[in-house]
Amino acid sequence: MADIDRVALYDDVLRKLASGIRGSQLYAPGHPLTARNLEALLALIRQLHGLHPSLTAGIVGGQLVVADTPMAKASAQMGDLIKKLQSQGIERVSFERGIGGEELEAFMRLVATSANADQFASLPHIRVGRITSQEESTEGIQSDMAAIRRLYANAVTSAQSVWDSAQSEGKPDVALALQTVEGLSEAVTQNRTALIALTAMKTYDNYTFTHMVNVSILTMGQARALGIEGRLLREFGLSALMHDIGKVRTPKEVLNKPEKLTDGEFEIMKRHPVEGAEILRRTPEMPILAPIVAFEHHLRVDGTGYPGGVRRSALNVGTQLCSIADVYDAMRSQRAYQEAFPSDRILAVLKKDDGAHFDQHLVRRFAQLMGIFPPGNLVRLSTGELAVVVKIHAPDPYRPRVRVIADAGGERLDVPLDRNLWDAVDAHGQPMTVSAPLDPAHFGIDPLTFM
Repeated sequence: MADIDRVALYDDVLRKLASGIRGSQLYAPGHPLTARNLEALLALIRQLHGLHPSLTAGIVGGQLVVADTPMAKASAQMGDLIKKLQSQGIERVSFERGIGGEELEAFMRLVATSANADQFASLPHIRVGRITSQEESTEGIQSDMAAIRRLYANAVTSAQSVWDSAQSEGKPDVALALQTVEGLSEAVTQNRTALIALTAMKTYDNYTFTHMVNVSILTMGQARALGIEGRLLREFGLSALMHDIGKVRTPKEVLNKPEKLTDGEFEIMKRHPVEGAEILRRTPEMPILAPIVAFEHHLRVDGTGYPGGVRRSALNVGTQLCSIADVYDAMRSQRAYQEAFPSDRILAVLKKDDGAHFDQHLVRRFAQLMGIFPPGNLVRLSTGELAVVVKIHAPDPYRPRVRVIADAGGERLDVPLDRNLWDAVDAHGQPMTVSAPLDPAHFGIDPLTFM
């Protein structure tokens, strides 16, 4: 559906909603005028539910916003509706998939009669409330997942251009790389969970470039959780984006080999940290941190790793965050010669050797950030239901907040149900848990649409 058509539908929804509320003040239930308006409004909402399971309208800064789209023209003409909703403590209304005519009519009558906000709780497919500080922004009432998808896709395209410039000109395009990291760092600051969830949705044909972007995002996510922000956060992100740039000098038959590398080929591959550091040191305006991270990212806390014979009393914290992100992203990626690892197995590897490879404090922080089952993962619960992980519970990374989207028989729910697994129990009073991660492609599900 084209954007202009969607905006027109949003505008029509607001107008019919306002008309229905006015009609509820003037006419008795079932009046032909209100009935026709109700039928048209319900049809519009159901049409939009074909794109997303929930349609949300809200008031941000005195302006109406629908599905993250500011509706300036409608806002100017519906001042009375805005005031009426605000007077009832309603700044946001979500119409969930499964809504019926009687429920929609009841909602409009409650608004028309200035009902208390608590009275709306009886409507199963309509949620009302206030905008939280995290949701309020000039761009809309919630993070725009479509915009984050575009940001990610553009970052992967830019990473390829940066790679190509390093290959053809001997140095990466710093301006483009900085522009890419600027956008990603802002998104990490505003909605780290949504952006990190996107790193799981990989296009494996572009593994080299998605890996560059993912490591940058995951490094900045860790850094942000440690309180790093602003220019330093961007330097961490840029250094992580550039960590493998030395591979532009690796022969393609080695870099792109689908099978496991031979010992000789691996020796060739191991040159890339030194070559990457050399490229970055010679690149004007490249932060000094970047060649350090490129050189160190395969060194380990206990002095092992490569380049061989290198000893460090301590590794740069940017290196350590990048190394954790690098190993995590590479191990969970589906490659022809390597089966994708479940999240718990990945974290077990990150924790191996009791701190010999990675700083255990940073690994624990990473586990709290990502969870054993990261945001955006499709999982099966111990009840048999299908759910999407939407938020990590840091005290217990094994028991996140999930959104249940299908019952134990695989039947999709009209309205997804949110559950906090850290305090949820099943019908037998047993703690509810994640039983297994699932491949969303096998179920024809895009988990990000439920976040």
